[in-house]
Amino acid sequence: MTAYAIAHLLSGEQHPEVAEYIERVQGTMKPFGGRFLVHNAQHETVEGVWNGDVVMIGFPDMEAARAWYASDAYREILPLRTDHLGGNVILVPGVPEGYDAAPAAAKLRAALAAESS
Repeated sequence: MTAYAIAHLLSGEQHPEVAEYIERVQGTMKPFGGRFLVHNAQHETVEGVWNGDVVMIGFPDMEAARAWYASDAYREILPLRTDHLGGNVILVPGVPEGYDAAPAAAKLRAALAAESS
């Protein structure tokens, strides 16, 4: 099942090392089947506060996403970004084709009913 690496990068110091990171990061993703889904795009905040930028990378599955993030190639370049830009990064599995949220709602309703009993 498809997995995603999602980064919320906060504004920070523009630095030549950040440019080097951007130049090199795609090469670290390719061996793991990763590809940019969102990068260097303007976003529209419709709820809450979202200062900074969003980056989203798709991978074939969670194992590939984890292997990329832990890879020597990525770990080598990671400080080029983190030394100058703060942020949050998550790895998250996608949902299968045809996913229906109704069972999740039913489970929540059952848990709420059990709490109020």
